Amino acid sequence: MSSENADAEEVRAEESEEAATVWDVVVVGAGPAGASAAYAAAVAGRRVLLLEKAELPRYKTCGGGIIGPSRDALPPGFELPLQDRVHAVTFSLNGRFARTRRSRRMLFGLINRPEFDAGLVEQAQKAGAELRTGVTVSRVEQHGPAVPDRRTVAVVLADGETVLARAVVGADGSAGRIGAHVGVKLDQVDLGLEAEIPVPASVAEDWKGRVLIDWGPMPGSYGWVFPKGETLTVGVISARGEGAATKRYLEDFIARLGLAGFEPEISSGHLTRCRSDDSPLSRGRVLVCGDAAGLLEPWTREGISFALRSGRLAGEWAVRIAEANDAVDARRQALNYAFAIKAGLGVEMAVGRRMLALFERRPGLLHATITGLRPAWNAFADITRGSTTLAGLVRSNGIARRTLDVLDRRMGPMDGTTLRGVARSVPSPAAAELPDETGEPGSADVPGSRDSTDTTDTTDTAGAKETTGTAETTDTTDATDATDSGVTRSE
Repeated sequence: MSSENADAEEVRAEESEEAATVWDVVVVGAGPAGASAAYAAAVAGRRVLLLEKAELPRYKTCGGGIIGPSRDALPPGFELPLQDRVHAVTFSLNGRFARTRRSRRMLFGLINRPEFDAGLVEQAQKAGAELRTGVTVSRVEQHGPAVPDRRTVAVVLADGETVLARAVVGADGSAGRIGAHVGVKLDQVDLGLEAEIPVPASVAEDWKGRVLIDWGPMPGSYGWVFPKGETLTVGVISARGEGAATKRYLEDFIARLGLAGFEPEISSGHLTRCRSDDSPLSRGRVLVCGDAAGLLEPWTREGISFALRSGRLAGEWAVRIAEANDAVDARRQALNYAFAIKAGLGVEMAVGRRMLALFERRPGLLHATITGLRPAWNAFADITRGSTTLAGLVRSNGIARRTLDVLDRRMGPMDGTTLRGVARSVPSPAAAELPDETGEPGSADVPGSRDSTDTTDTTDTAGAKETTGTAETTDTTDATDATDSGVTRSE
């Protein structure tokens, strides 16, 4: 063999070895954001490695509500493991003035995160992604001896192993290593506490198809009950720094619902973190998405839809970054990703911040509006079903936009001040003036009682009209509407 042939063979061997050891995209974190990113990159034909520190399936503190935007962002053909379909919502103000709204069409679905996350990961694997569990990432390097060239990123694992990639997507949570590497900045941190409570069949039947949302005693706080078969997911969330008050709220909430006698199967807590407006979404060839980027809705702290949508975008743009031949091109693609996030999810977060500010100051007004005004309830239903978004509603609906502008002016300029962390022991004046179903202000309702709270006269899932109140609000859309099928995502 000539020396020229030998040299060519050596070059080919080196290229083959490099192709075998350098991944196109490495995704860190196998939650909804990471699995969506891995799927998007793998379905584009790239070599994708998905790293997860836990073994799957694993529990996550999460209400598990799947609203329309979440459903629409799922991979084609994905079958949602729904535990229940929500057709009714009971709203209460710190346990008082409870009102239930109903719809014949499904509003949103409820899932358990272990099955949901595992299903998303399975979809990514079917698309070609490789999964490694029980792997902890120690750090990410884009320069130094571990990095062979400027087109490569080194992901260093806790055991010392180095994984090389052309692009990296961080989806390892709000306290993860990748967000720290990118330099994610946060301006809202909340504490969520949750209990998974098994209940007898008779109790489960009372909650079937109905959730409870309780506007809480601290500014910006609220609680929820999400039924999932014979288990109720009961949780509360409020600003970090009010841990003792948040724990008391959960305890009081559970007792008020008549659930204190049932032993929780799981009790857990979790911090949610929202990004600041100027927080970066990338650094070099590394992108962040989902909780790792601080992407969630500030008012409700809903994160699954933000995770799925940002994860898909991150996977798509990671493919472009992996193909970039130099730092300038990689930077251009990263900026395009940031623009896509800010133009969509960023706008929704901005409106969510305005809603949170209103909610912190006037929870009674918000409660009265959503329970007493049919357009407000219809807007809530449209948002949960995915017909629109909160930002889309404000942008397209002149009344909603002007109302929010007026309330902004009445509350004063947004100067960074907040009521978060200031305990509110009594309902706001607007709440105190809202009568209960007897027409007399000040009496307490029991949110766990279906009959005592059904005062807004809507149509139930069987089409039977209830007439326990005076104002009638009925969604006459047939219950077999495509929205109600909501189990399989198809193109």
